[in-house]
Amino acid sequence: MTRKIFLDQLNNYATTFQEEQKFVPLFVDILDYPNAYERNLLDRHLTASAWVLHPKRNQVLLLHHAKLDRWLQPGGHADGDQNLLQVAQKEVEEETGLSNLELIGESFFDLDIHTIPERKEVPTHDHYDVRYAFIAHDFDKIQKNHESNDLQWVSIEQVGELTFQEQSMVRMIEKTSTF
Repeated sequence: MTRKIFLDQLNNYATTFQEEQKFVPLFVDILDYPNAYERNLLDRHLTASAWVLHPKRNQVLLLHHAKLDRWLQPGGHADGDQNLLQVAQKEVEEETGLSNLELIGESFFDLDIHTIPERKEVPTHDHYDVRYAFIAHDFDKIQKNHESNDLQWVSIEQVGELTFQEQSMVRMIEKTSTF
């Protein structure tokens, strides 16, 4: 996937969620930066993550992020890779051990912009997160890596409680109910 394909996907993206509607032009704008996919765009940059569902679609795979001390979906920095779908898949494999994934839909599943606090030499910045939804076919083979304190399948009903009703997580739960 190239920058142009992603731009086309953004321009054709239809969402009923107001916060996402506000994000779309911001995602279009960040693509004007040559280094939008790099961490050296210090105030904001593109990331990719994965909403990984159990085959029964009643559970999602979450990790307890060691640095952020929060439950999140697998994901990470693009580090120059313009194929954000590929970035999301790579992050799932690195962070959970899962590689047999089936993409749900033809494009990304959700867009979010969230602030990452300052840490060491890295200033506070925004992640422009492109989220893809997958079904995990080897769901019983999960293994956490060093970036996580824990990794577990969580029932869709428990995600909101575990993530303190974080708005973007609640939005993905709502979207999951439409599959």
